[in-house]
Amino acid sequence: MENFTASPESNRTLGIWTDYSIQYKVISSLLLFVICAFGIVGNVMVILVVLTTKHMRTPTNCYLVSLAVADLMVLIAAGLPTVTDSIFGSWVFGHYGCLCITYFQYLGINASSCSITAFTIERYIAICHPIKAQFLCTLSRAKKIILFVWAFTSLYCVMWFYLSDIQELVYDNITIITCGYRVPRKFYLPIYFFDFGVFFVVPLLLSAVLYGLIARILFLNPLPSDPKDKKKNGHNNNTITKSTSCKNSRHSSSTATSRRQVTKMLAVVVILFAALWMPYRTLVVVNSFLEQAYLDSWFLLFCRICIYLNSAINPVIYNAMSQKFRAAFRKICRCGRKGSDKPATYSVALTYSAVKDTSMVENTDHFTTELEELTVTDELLSDQKMMFPDGCVYGKVKFNDA
Repeated sequence: MENFTASPESNRTLGIWTDYSIQYKVISSLLLFVICAFGIVGNVMVILVVLTTKHMRTPTNCYLVSLAVADLMVLIAAGLPTVTDSIFGSWVFGHYGCLCITYFQYLGINASSCSITAFTIERYIAICHPIKAQFLCTLSRAKKIILFVWAFTSLYCVMWFYLSDIQELVYDNITIITCGYRVPRKFYLPIYFFDFGVFFVVPLLLSAVLYGLIARILFLNPLPSDPKDKKKNGHNNNTITKSTSCKNSRHSSSTATSRRQVTKMLAVVVILFAALWMPYRTLVVVNSFLEQAYLDSWFLLFCRICIYLNSAINPVIYNAMSQKFRAAFRKICRCGRKGSDKPATYSVALTYSAVKDTSMVENTDHFTTELEELTVTDELLSDQKMMFPDGCVYGKVKFNDA
């Protein structure tokens, strides 16, 4: 991934070699190291949160764990070696390091793209086809899909063991070792374009279409609260009927709110993936048609920073846009205060609208197939009171402890 133009035809005298400036070395190494370190810590926390917290083990979160593992691979296999390249200006990991690091770079990139595609499809089925989602978007099926994604990308990336190799670039004043390609440019350029189409263009087009359909359901046609009971019974409703009506209205509104929240978070992940990968992908395509490739060191640094920032920023998005992840991160970091001075926090299990309300009281493991659980605090309860001012006594509502 780091080599934009290297090819065996480059093994010739290339003139005078000029080392990176001190300013470039300091800025690039510090920025890259900070981004990689921050991203590694954040993605490890995402994995730990989902694996150690039972109510976080949902199909959507499984795909996010797969994405976190892929991002970790990109940061470790691509980001950290770039720091040494910025400092030394030469490849220092040897022949086998070149093969393995190149393999894991592309494995992480392709697996992250496939993971994003998988949770986009899962969101579409869960929201637009809720009946089918009860048996299609299950935890066991999500694990099988993730296993298939990693098996496919692992086999597909094996070719990089045969395409990559170290090279000697002979200058008038020095010989530089780089990690490049052992085949001529005309052979590896089709592979670049195939990767560009299959692991970048197709996922983004598919995501645009599916999120458009999801938005039509969630934002243009939100789940309504059913007023039939009020019209049918008038002022003669008994206490049980009134309580059931309030419960159904609250459940419907909370489900729609939760689905919007999760969908917005995942849509932001996809948008940032497209935006932050665009400079590098565009540079590769443009250089493929140029005889003299554009290799400005500062622009290359910008492209690399965008790539590694994409792998590092996802945990920040989860923390900012998901109450569940935010609470779980605080628990992992032991930042939350313990005791009675902490506001009461409850977890409302939200299932598909097709599932009867009685399943909320019982075991919902067979029905909860998406990340749709809200963390309800006093602030959220006050908002719900404003939404349902009539007849809904919230002090009598019982919630399942998280």
